[in-house]
Amino acid sequence: MASPRPCPAPYWFEVDADVYVSDLGDASTGFDTEYELLLNRNLILTLSLDATVAFSEDREIGVGAGLNSTELGARLSYNVVDRLFSPYIGVVNERLYGDTGDLAGDSPADTWFVVIGTRLVF
Repeated sequence: MASPRPCPAPYWFEVDADVYVSDLGDASTGFDTEYELLLNRNLILTLSLDATVAFSEDREIGVGAGLNSTELGARLSYNVVDRLFSPYIGVVNERLYGDTGDLAGDSPADTWFVVIGTRLVF
């Protein structure tokens, strides 16, 4: 009897993690994840989540310690020429937390955006 093969994640799932260190020793990290759901051959819904965490406070650039921000997004794109040229439209919600929200001043802690653009692969 053959052993079962592992099942890969369907479609396209991407995770990125970054660590940043300034010349003053201030460190922060970013976590980004995207999931592409193929609705049909040319129509793609991309869901995304981005989070930023700082390990120390830096008032000069308006960053507090701890979870700074999250960004949730959804984009609907259409492949005009294979995956080489894909215009998209979507919405993004950005939320600031803790001291970062306080240091933002007059900027709202919870903001919605409409995004329109084109993805080019060359």
